[in-house]
Amino acid sequence: MGTAGRSYGARRAAVGALLAASLAVAGCGAGGHRGDTGQAGAQEDGKNSARGEQGMVGPKAPADGKAGAGSGTGKPAPVPTAQIIRTATLTVETADVPGALAKARTAATGAGGYVGEESTDRDGADRERSRVVLRVPPDAYDGLLDRLSRLGTLKERQVSAKDVTDEVVDTGSRVKSQQASVARVRALMDRATSIGDIVTLESELSRRQSELESLQARLKSLREQTGMATVTLVLREPDAAAEDAAGTSFGDALGGGWDAFTAGVRWLLVAVGAALPFLAAGALVYALWRVLRGRLPRRTRPSGTAPAPPRQSPSEAAREGAGPGDR
Repeated sequence: MGTAGRSYGARRAAVGALLAASLAVAGCGAGGHRGDTGQAGAQEDGKNSARGEQGMVGPKAPADGKAGAGSGTGKPAPVPTAQIIRTATLTVETADVPGALAKARTAATGAGGYVGEESTDRDGADRERSRVVLRVPPDAYDGLLDRLSRLGTLKERQVSAKDVTDEVVDTGSRVKSQQASVARVRALMDRATSIGDIVTLESELSRRQSELESLQARLKSLREQTGMATVTLVLREPDAAAEDAAGTSFGDALGGGWDAFTAGVRWLLVAVGAALPFLAAGALVYALWRVLRGRLPRRTRPSGTAPAPPRQSPSEAAREGAGPGDR
């Protein structure tokens, strides 16, 4: 009896294990996306069921927000807007320079711009001239040029456009890289323990911070130039002398003379500096020659040789040769 009962219990356990294995295989086949776990048990089966339900919903989007080539949900990288520096110079003749200047100011402010610089003077014949620099948004640039051209008789017009898109993008990228570099150095300073490391890191941080500020200033300047167009307007009365043809003042002449003087002194110093090595070498050779000359033995006369009599002039020789009888 005992042996038969144990045999019957073993058969029941084997049948139960086979049934559990069959159910597990069927569950894996029905889940589809549960994965190959190869583990039995209720807890692991529950985990696989949860994975299978998640997989049934659909593929999970990448964590970085970038979709695959075939998903169709990714956004293309933004194309940088063209960054163009627009400048223009207009010369207009008008009988009413103050009135035309007021209209130019009104046109600039009405277009959303402002007046940058302004100067007014008179030539030798007491004719008035004015020069004003106007800054306006790029979309109002062409309209402002047309309005300014109608203030009088247009004498000269110069327009230029410079594309600095690559420079703006490159400078912006360098600013971001430099900011990350500064942040890394600051993080190292927080972990530094020795005085030497702190001093070295402070010097490096100062250098990188200076480069970052320079890049930021350059980027700001580029954005200001591209964000607002520059128009220089020159207004003058008919037959007025051009601004560049005005007489030279005493200050201008003094400044030009000083520039010429400093340039001459600079060239003189350059010439002296170039000749200085040769002068030093010559002085050294001369000093050596003087020293050696003093140490050389002097030439002596042979023994038994009488010194040569001194030379006499003809008058002294005639006096010495005349005897008493000759007188």
